[in-house]
Amino acid sequence: MITAYRDNGQAVVISAVQPPTSLPSDVVWIDMLRPDKAEDLLVEGFLGIDVPTRDDLKDIEPSSRLYTAKDAVFMTASLVCKAESGHPELADVAFVLARGMVITIRYDEPKAFDLFTAAMHRIPGGCSTGTVLVTRLFETIVDRTAEILEIAVARIDGLSLQVFGDRPVGKRRPPHYLEAKLMDVASHHRLVAKTRDSLASLSRVLTFLYTVPAVQENKETKELCRTISRDIQSLSEHASFISGNITFLLDASLGLINVEQNAIIKIFSIAAVVFLPPTLVASLYGMNFDFMPELKWAFGYPMAVIGMVISAIVPYYFFRWKGWL
Repeated sequence: MITAYRDNGQAVVISAVQPPTSLPSDVVWIDMLRPDKAEDLLVEGFLGIDVPTRDDLKDIEPSSRLYTAKDAVFMTASLVCKAESGHPELADVAFVLARGMVITIRYDEPKAFDLFTAAMHRIPGGCSTGTVLVTRLFETIVDRTAEILEIAVARIDGLSLQVFGDRPVGKRRPPHYLEAKLMDVASHHRLVAKTRDSLASLSRVLTFLYTVPAVQENKETKELCRTISRDIQSLSEHASFISGNITFLLDASLGLINVEQNAIIKIFSIAAVVFLPPTLVASLYGMNFDFMPELKWAFGYPMAVIGMVISAIVPYYFFRWKGWL
């Protein structure tokens, strides 16, 4: 689908089935969402450039993601998608500056695009040129990335309360409770890792965009690029801090699992301490010897039972006194 946006924010859908002969003169942005071959050829005919294909967007070499050709600037950035779901992804989006307008090619729907189109008409001064629009679009993308990090922080704080929160004394957690929380930790780590990768990609794109002559000639876009770059640097540091908190939460959860496992082993150790001496006494009187005087005693059985009880109680309290239990 091809959507053209005028400088006042008005959207015009362009069909490849019945294409217009030319684009309106005030179009500053052409957004291509999951374009097919016919739509690629249509835009190429309008602008006289080669539109990057889906395979081109997957290239990871810097020379394939940031370059200039035929007086057009080509940039590819990785943006976080589906951040609110449990399976965030990175979507490669191409940004092309050509003939005073911006062309975006994307095969996913990052939320930043919806936010930008909804607020495009409220941008101070409007988006009269493609360079102004693309810098404003990157500003919205970075703001959305900051929002994703805030979502991650809120989720991690909630998970931390679930893992370390107060619970009634003596009440144990449900079986496999902490193991399930480890899966949540992995999910949050995936989101933060994807966000860090996206920030690294955006940092490279903004550094390249800052050197574009059209940006250097415009004081507003030049200063905005510099501000966005600083924001990306701050967000990258914040993402590293969040990643460290996730690592701590993972280590702490594993430590609590070990503590609970040790508590279970401790119960078995106490049982062994309690029942080993009585078992020894019972084993002695269970021997099939012909001469055992205690077998003839009237109080032999009560004496053996009392001996087993005492042999269980004495080691237990001795270990408690020493602080081993």
